[in-house]
Amino acid sequence: MTLPQTSIFLILVAALVLFVWGRWRYDLVAVLILLATVLSGLVPATEAFVGFSHPAVITVAAILIISKALQNSGLIAWIARVLTEVELGPSLQVGAIAAIVAALSGFMNNVGALALLMPVVLQVAKKSGRHPGELLMPLSFGSLLGGLTTLIGTPPNIIIASIRTKYTGEPFGMFDFTAVGIVIALAGILFITMGGWRLIPVRSEGGDANALFDIEDYITEVKIVPKSKMIGITVSKARELGLGEDTVLIDIMRRGQHRLAPTANEVLRSGDHILLKADASDIEDILKNTDLTLVGSRALHADVLRSGSIGITEAVVTQNSALVRRTPLQIRLGRRHQINLLAIARQGKPVRDRMVKARFQAGDVLLLQGDMEAMPNVLSELGCLPLPHRGLAIGSNAGFLPILIFASAVAASVAGLLSVPVAFLTAVAVLVLSKQISLRDTYDAIDWPVIVLLACMVPVGAAMESSGASGLIADQIAGSRDVLPDWALVAVILLAAMFLSDIMNNAATAVLMGNLAGGLALKLGVSPDPFLMAVALGSSCAFLTPIGHQSNLLVMGPGGYHFGDYWRLGLPLEAVIVVIAIPMILLVWPL
Repeated sequence: MTLPQTSIFLILVAALVLFVWGRWRYDLVAVLILLATVLSGLVPATEAFVGFSHPAVITVAAILIISKALQNSGLIAWIARVLTEVELGPSLQVGAIAAIVAALSGFMNNVGALALLMPVVLQVAKKSGRHPGELLMPLSFGSLLGGLTTLIGTPPNIIIASIRTKYTGEPFGMFDFTAVGIVIALAGILFITMGGWRLIPVRSEGGDANALFDIEDYITEVKIVPKSKMIGITVSKARELGLGEDTVLIDIMRRGQHRLAPTANEVLRSGDHILLKADASDIEDILKNTDLTLVGSRALHADVLRSGSIGITEAVVTQNSALVRRTPLQIRLGRRHQINLLAIARQGKPVRDRMVKARFQAGDVLLLQGDMEAMPNVLSELGCLPLPHRGLAIGSNAGFLPILIFASAVAASVAGLLSVPVAFLTAVAVLVLSKQISLRDTYDAIDWPVIVLLACMVPVGAAMESSGASGLIADQIAGSRDVLPDWALVAVILLAAMFLSDIMNNAATAVLMGNLAGGLALKLGVSPDPFLMAVALGSSCAFLTPIGHQSNLLVMGPGGYHFGDYWRLGLPLEAVIVVIAIPMILLVWPL
């Protein structure tokens, strides 16, 4: 083994450890990997940033923007209404949810498709009296299955299509994934529908955000008496004089009127009744350190929290949220965003520790109070996904125009008039010019950590090939040809990609495994297509853990799932996929 090969293997092992550890976000890990390859001489400094202009990176960014525009189309809103209005039995309900999200994720970002339908599914669960956990995992898995069906359904397909150019001179086309992908997606949805959903653990204590935050939280009512030191000072100053930074001011009641979610500049007056949310020990400290008078405690019901434009909503902390690993005290939601954090739930259970010191984690469900008109922008800025109060915009007079623009881009790429990146970038420009999406939403729609990850991993993948590391691994696998037939080697590649996608980002898996699979095909003297297809499928089949894909992580909190719950449905589902995928791949893409 040469020095460059040893270096790239050590870097990749370190990267795998960091991906699994999860302490650092995957885009930061990707940057560190790229820097390590550049500093070790594996990647020339002049080629370190070529990934940012790579066709796969441009295509992924364009698809994310188009997905955002499609969320406002009339068709999407109509699908959502049908899902909430049609009454189905338990199994058919699961099947309908998985099928609809799969159909959407075939043509838009699968996380976007899940984000669009998750609030609807929560409403369906509440209406039908079902635990959300029975429906949310099928929703997540359905979004992953749907991504298998087209080039733009998931980033790994776009990456593998681009890698194919090295070996055949042409990338995979828009619907080259469809013949195999749709059979696997249908088989997976059928398995989930016919009883697979019964394997999902359902816990009576959690899952539904409303149930989590309805009964067990309490507020305390205090009164500002005449001659109190609190009279005439602002809420911000009152915190310094004894209320404390971690106490939530729910409401100021003055002469029969409510001032819900008061700002830091709100001035307190004599006779004000203030509703405080704090731990019992904190209330004792407040009464000891101030001259406020205790009135009493009451249950924290929703009616107490809503008035006029002020309301409450639930939101999920996404993987790329600015909140992750930070505390409420560090974020200062009240001062910076004029919203109150009322409660946090994790894995289906309310966080009982001192909330101000709890560090947010991806998948946490938050109960928030604030101005409902400003709430969507605040949640977008924080990187949180709203739940039951999410609105489904139908659009203006041209509710179906985004779909028409998107369909035109697909047709242009399929007909060969434009390359895929150019076709979809043109669609983005038309969407902006026709005011179907604003410039701000255009930039907000792009999942920048994924873009950075892809751009950094492209030269790393090239370094694997140029150093001979991919060839070395390919030689070892090819050496087993005397024992295993070629179709079994395709299965080995598929299983390896499945395993890696469960513990690291699927795009990174596709980059690393794609170059390996292409090199193996060259060693064997066979077509690279079945091996590349195996990588594309395996990279998108992250069904065993919540960290394998952001869709799985987003449903973890609302569904009340634990880390080890996913494999119960995911393992047999992956077994079904492997059994069907190998013959289908070899039938459509023979060796």
